[in-house]
Parts: sequence; structure tokens; C-alpha cells
Amino acid sequence: MRLTLVQRLIVIGALAALAVAFLAVKTWNIGGFDRGEEGTVLGLRLGLDLEGGVQLVYQAQQETVTQEQMEGVATIIERRINSFGVAEPNIQVLGTNRLLIQLPGVTEVNEAKRLIGQTATLEFKERECQNPDCTQFIDKDIGLTGDLLSRAFPGRDTVTGRPIVHIEFDARGEQIFAEATNRIAGTNNRVAIFLDEEELLAPVAEQAILGGRAFIQSPTFTSERVRTIGIQLESGRLPVPIEVIQEQEVDATLGQDSLANSLKAGYIGLGLVALFMVLYYRLPGATAAAALMVYVAITLALFKLIPVTLTLAGVAGFILSIGMAVDANVLIFERMKEELRQGRSLVAALDAGFARAWPSIRDSNISTFITCGILYWFGNRLGASVVSGFAVTLFLGVVLSMFSAIFVSRTFLRVVVRSSASHQAGLFKVGFFHARKEAATTPAGRR
Repeated sequence: MRLTLVQRLIVIGALAALAVAFLAVKTWNIGGFDRGEEGTVLGLRLGLDLEGGVQLVYQAQQETVTQEQMEGVATIIERRINSFGVAEPNIQVLGTNRLLIQLPGVTEVNEAKRLIGQTATLEFKERECQNPDCTQFIDKDIGLTGDLLSRAFPGRDTVTGRPIVHIEFDARGEQIFAEATNRIAGTNNRVAIFLDEEELLAPVAEQAILGGRAFIQSPTFTSERVRTIGIQLESGRLPVPIEVIQEQEVDATLGQDSLANSLKAGYIGLGLVALFMVLYYRLPGATAAAALMVYVAITLALFKLIPVTLTLAGVAGFILSIGMAVDANVLIFERMKEELRQGRSLVAALDAGFARAWPSIRDSNISTFITCGILYWFGNRLGASVVSGFAVTLFLGVVLSMFSAIFVSRTFLRVVVRSSASHQAGLFKVGFFHARKEAATTPAGRR
């Protein structure tokens, strides 16, 4: 079904309004649909080079590592990082034994490394005190470890408000823990809790603890630390031990400067392109500039909707796609000018211009899509996230540029053709258009 001109204008207006509204509100959460980031431009998700953060390269410590093992390491680390709350981490296997991890917005580097590269080893031991203040003691292994946990999660003590780690044992762990606390109940003996072979605390038990639920506390615990411990205890042991071989920290100030410069470049580029179109093509150029603004709003809204993580390279891909959107309009307008010079009416020249420009637009964009696919594949294969980000934003931008040129620009031009401005030849930069138009529309009997 072909849309009428009014219907096309309504569709364009609705899309533009939705895009602007989606960009104006930084964060959205409607029925579980959660998009947007606080503290960023338009709520867009920013990459490491724009937001700041940490980049780490890990290497397996085993001599022989299979691809499945490295993918298993990447999966566990991704689960840990997602639980930690890092926005859009980039985790890629490099070669056969290395792992690239980019964490935008992370400032606690040591906490991130502890979370990624270690598996918390939790042990409970029965401590038999040899003197009243328990400075001399003997620790006995009771077979209660983190392997018997069914759940671990951070929380706060309801009395002191200090960060704690809640733990819940499975049926076997519940039995062992109940027996141990029953033995020491009412005595000076204790249950010593060790995390990564470091003693956290050794509390006494006034009575047996049944139900398999307890909590771990320590004077050194912070909110970040208890969250890390909970994630480590739940996510399991890494299938391959890994170590950091490269660490790079991107300062947030550097990211903000890069973002400010990128935005400035985008504004200047967009303004210059719009100015060129208006000065060179006049009224058609003005319609193209208006279509370009709609294109920019819809494209940025799509980046936020997917969401796309914008890096400096991604911004460059977006700016390049703006140029390609204008390039499609240039092809159309030049075809229109050719048709007008041959004496066609403005409406006929408009339809013929779009029809004849479409094959060139289609073929050039298809070649760009192929290039984007190659760049994305190599970027993922080689761990070059910069290349992948450029390919993604360029691909999406070019797809929407086709919609902008064929649907939005054409609709705006049809509106102009039906207005009184169509009688002003100078607005179309074709000096003899008006006379040719009259000749083409004069009845044969009056010549």
C-alpha cells in the first residue's frame, strides 16, 4: 500500500518525535525495558576511550590450553563482570591463550583484577582454644568449604550497618555446619572462617546454627569487597589459571576531553555539510539539511536503543555516515537537474531523479555493507574493538541514510514541489527551468 504525502509526513514526524523524546530522557525503564546511562551525553553508552576505565590482557598460565577452556574462562569472567554491574564490558579471546577485557567506567582497578583473575576459596574450620583468650589454638578441618555453598550474596548487618556476605549451604553443608556449631555452643571454641587462606573472623556460637544460613563479616570489608566475594563464591572456579600481562588505565578526564572534542567535530561537520547543501543546491539543499537532522536524531536514538557502545572510532563511523547520507542526496539532486535541463516538469524531474539515482545509491551502499562486514569480522577475530565499533556505527548509519534519502528527503521535496516555491526557478539553481516548465505545460493547440 502506497502512503499518501500526508501519511508520509505523519510517519516522519512520529519517528522524529519519538527519537527526540528517547534522547531527551537519559534513562528509560518501562516494563523491564531498561536503556540509557546516567552522566553521559543523551544517555548514550560510551566506550572505554570516552568514559574512562580499565583495559586488561590476561594470559593462561598453562602451556597447553584448548579453545573450549579459553571460552569457558571468558564466559565465567563475563558472568562475574555483569554481576559486578559494569556497563557493556568487552571480553574477547585473543589467539589461543590470551584474553582482552575492557571495563568502561571502572575506577577500582585492584578490585576488578581480584574479581576477574581469582576464585575465592572459602573454608570453615573448627578452632579448639588452648587458653581463655584463644591466642593459642588448634584448627581442625571439618570438610566445610565453598563447594558446599548454594548461594552467596552481599548485604548489611541489621545492627551495625556494616557490609557482610550472606551465605547459604546445601543439604550437606547445612549438616556439617549445624554439627560444628553444636559442638562449640556454650564453649570458648570457635568456627574460624578463611577466605583465600586469610582469616576473616573466628566467632563463638551461643547455640547450634540450624537451617544452613550464616553471614561473614570483617572490619576490612567494604561494599565493593563484599560484592566481589559474593560473585566469586557463586561463579565457581576458573577452568584455567590466568595472570595479568598488560594493564592500561584510561583516565576519566581524558575520556571526557575526547568526548568533548568528538562532539565539537560532529557539530562542526554537521553544520558545514548543511551549509554546503543550502548554498549549492538552495531549496533542495535546505530540504536535505532538514532530512539530515531527522536522520541524526533517529540514528542516535537507534544507538541508544540497541544499545551501541560508542567509542572514538564509533563516533568517526557515525560522522562518516552523515557524509554518505548527504552523498545520496547529491546524486538525487544532480539527476534532478539533468531532467530539468531536458525540459521535464518539476514533478517528473523529481520522480526521474530518484529513480535514476537509486541504482547508484544502492550499489555504493552495498559495497559499504560488505566492507563493514569484513571490518567487523577482522575486529572480532583480532580483538580490535576499535575496528568493530567503527564497522557497527557505519553500517547502522548507512542503513538509515538510505531511508533518509529515499523516504524523508523525497517526502520533503514533494511538499516543496506542491508549494508556491516551485515557481521560483532561482531556488532550484536552474536558470531556464521556469521557461521550460511553461513550454512543457502549454497545450499543443495554442502554440
